[in-house]
Amino acid sequence: MKLIIGVLMTNSMKKPILFFILIALFLISCKNSNEAEKVIDASVPVTLTSIDTHSIESYIDLNATATYLVKNVIKANATGYLNSVNVAPNDYVSNGAALFSIKTREAKVLGNTINKIDPSLNFGGAIKVRANTNGFVTSVNVQQGDYVQDGDPLVSINDSDSFAIVLSLPYEFKKYVSINEELTVILPDSTLVKAKVQKYMPTVDATSQTQSVILKVIGKHDIPENLIVKVRINKSSNSKTISLPKAAVLSNETETDFWIMKLINKTTAIKIPIKKGVETADKIEIVAPVLTSEDKILLSGNYGVADTIKVKVIKN
Repeated sequence: MKLIIGVLMTNSMKKPILFFILIALFLISCKNSNEAEKVIDASVPVTLTSIDTHSIESYIDLNATATYLVKNVIKANATGYLNSVNVAPNDYVSNGAALFSIKTREAKVLGNTINKIDPSLNFGGAIKVRANTNGFVTSVNVQQGDYVQDGDPLVSINDSDSFAIVLSLPYEFKKYVSINEELTVILPDSTLVKAKVQKYMPTVDATSQTQSVILKVIGKHDIPENLIVKVRINKSSNSKTISLPKAAVLSNETETDFWIMKLINKTTAIKIPIKKGVETADKIEIVAPVLTSEDKILLSGNYGVADTIKVKVIKN
């Protein structure tokens, strides 16, 4: 290089234009040589995952309502005056408990007189009105001293034996719910309760096309009436399965074709078409091909890439 410059310098007086041209070409060639020496890293930074062999379940949570199916109305069994009222709203009463006593007009007027004549007649005693079921009192329609006629409603009682969870089941999901099947009921405070499917109601709501399903709660639980709960319906379950995180599974725009990007060596990943199975909120079952625990699948850096790419693992 020194020799060339020396020659050029000796001829610079005669050929100045040629000198500058040669100098420019020399500098350009040096720059290109330096750029050629730079290695362009086209690897895609990726993270990896592997298969999960734990059981996978697919389920849906549907709203249901806690209710009493039978509401008993206790009626007066005689015409007269309420001599006593032994019940109040929200009381729990047992079957056979005396709720009211009624004294007829005749007994009230003539009772003392007749009893004085013949005490053995015991005329004028109050007639008891008793509960015919176990349950909570929802309303009391009368008060002590009221005049009632035979058949007048006195009190309403929710039959505790009729307590149930009523599930409004879309008809297309009927195949997932069987009679006597145990389902999980999730209360608003996240408490889990088991309930057994007792029966289907014989009609479908014309608007929503849902069918009411009666669930009987297993065990004793303090669940208030009209509470809205969730019932978990298992659509499918597989204890022997291979699944991947949802982010590892890619698809086309119409979601008709699915694939993953699998690492075949330390720096190369290729596209592998797959067949999906059960899908949950965070996992997808891989039905085919058969993957092993040794396979490394791209979890990130896999979107919008070619069928074969160079990769650089940034986190395993």
